Amino acid sequence: MASCQCQGIEREFSEQYAVRELTSYHRKGASRTTRMLTSALVAENLEGGTLLDIGGGVGAIPHILLAAGMRSATCVEASSAYAAAASREAGRRGLAERVEQLQGDFVELAPQVGQHDVVTLDRAICCYDDLDSLVGLSGSKARRLYGLVFPRETWWMRLGMWLLNATMRLRRSSYRSYLHSTERLESLLTGMGFTRRFSDHTALWQVRVYRR
Repeated sequence: MASCQCQGIEREFSEQYAVRELTSYHRKGASRTTRMLTSALVAENLEGGTLLDIGGGVGAIPHILLAAGMRSATCVEASSAYAAAASREAGRRGLAERVEQLQGDFVELAPQVGQHDVVTLDRAICCYDDLDSLVGLSGSKARRLYGLVFPRETWWMRLGMWLLNATMRLRRSSYRSYLHSTERLESLLTGMGFTRRFSDHTALWQVRVYRR
């Protein structure tokens, strides 16, 4: 059964939203932080590896990393509209046979997902309430590399998320955004044997890559 948060994701990240983002992606390409993350991963030599991308939206990360030499990708997306858009885009790019698309809550689907050389979560951690479960389960799937983009712990991000969540409450949406502890995130990953290989940030987002 889908969590309340994933039900909120389904409502907020609708078909209209997914089409709008895909149109922007066609026009502008991947976001700056996605490019930062994928560049750091490519520097680690991904040739022939497999990717697990969690909450990847329209599929920018698989497109970039498959072009860089990865063999295949499994994508898990909570929004059915995003999953459908990502599947169409993979087909349009001739990648349908190399990309497996799963729709649902990754924490619930984790037993069905095998290990991969690389695991990525691009702006996905801030959309999930249970940091320990999401990071613990996704980290267990990464044989080599774990890359993520997540919010910085700054006053302006706290304010922005408070305003967003206040809006969601007024709309009676179950979707919430979360500013999880960077210290806790780092502790979870180091406890699983990961060491930090790359760290950078923008005004809003942190970009990190860990290696097991």
